[in-house]
Amino acid sequence: MRRDAFMKSLLALAAVSSVPLSARAAGTVKMMIPANPGGGWDSTGRALGKSLIDAKVADTVVYDNKGGAAGALGLSQFINGAKGDPNALMVMGSVMVGGIITGKPPVNLSQGTPLARLTSEYNVFVLPANSPFKTMKDVVEQLKKDPGSVKWGGGSRGSTEHIAAAMIAREVGVDPAKINYVAFRGGGEATAAILGGNVTVGGSGYSEFAEYITTGKMRPIGVTSGTRVKGIDVPTLKEQGINVEIGNWRGVYGGPGITAEQRKALIDGLLKATRHKSWLDAMEKNGWTPAWMAGDEFSTFVDNEFASLRATMVKSGMI
Repeated sequence: MRRDAFMKSLLALAAVSSVPLSARAAGTVKMMIPANPGGGWDSTGRALGKSLIDAKVADTVVYDNKGGAAGALGLSQFINGAKGDPNALMVMGSVMVGGIITGKPPVNLSQGTPLARLTSEYNVFVLPANSPFKTMKDVVEQLKKDPGSVKWGGGSRGSTEHIAAAMIAREVGVDPAKINYVAFRGGGEATAAILGGNVTVGGSGYSEFAEYITTGKMRPIGVTSGTRVKGIDVPTLKEQGINVEIGNWRGVYGGPGITAEQRKALIDGLLKATRHKSWLDAMEKNGWTPAWMAGDEFSTFVDNEFASLRATMVKSGMI
């Protein structure tokens, strides 16, 4: 091949690789999942990746799990490694917002590119099947007697289940600062701790506990929704006289410094993927509630969430 023809070929390849996947409907998506395998972010990221492929937005998806610090470790890696990359995505959500408020990491979501909110989900609290406690009332009574004896297991500090545990304590007259909260780096670790009886009560999204609840290995004792969730036969905390309601949403960010055109192309690709049967099946299977919101509207929502969660944490005695 002549040198000029060879150089033209290289330039053509470079041009193709710089075009967002959603624009050319082919290529590789790099999906950062800022948690260990087995949790809500992991299941969301992998379901989204499958849908991107099935909807022909991408040819392949490469996953990178990086757990720790409520997603801050994964966020840091993403911010530093995905600058200007139109094919990089990161799963995130309210847990990361809470973790940033409590942990104050050196990186922040404002350094990334907000793309879309995907789902909303409420937390459910469960007991191991062999627990001496049977209801949330039993847990609350023990909490009042000896706050430190009740081990609450869940996601990282600042997660919605952590905030909910502090809110429960406050509502029943216990100092939230005295709760014994055990944070795990991923849903898999938390599930193993609950099943092994290493924590008193566990909290997470219903989808993460569904199979264990169905098989009787976990006993659900309360959900953080305002009213009963369709398809989930678990009493709300409010029904049990505990005025606590808090939701958990998940979304997607793009890399820092991508152009407005690249951002729009990614949002269009995500919309196409979330309308595909593959994603709709995952939504139904996991009991996720659709909560699509994109672009500047989503960016404003995240800013408001920071303010709202911070106020809730202050009120609950967490910060």
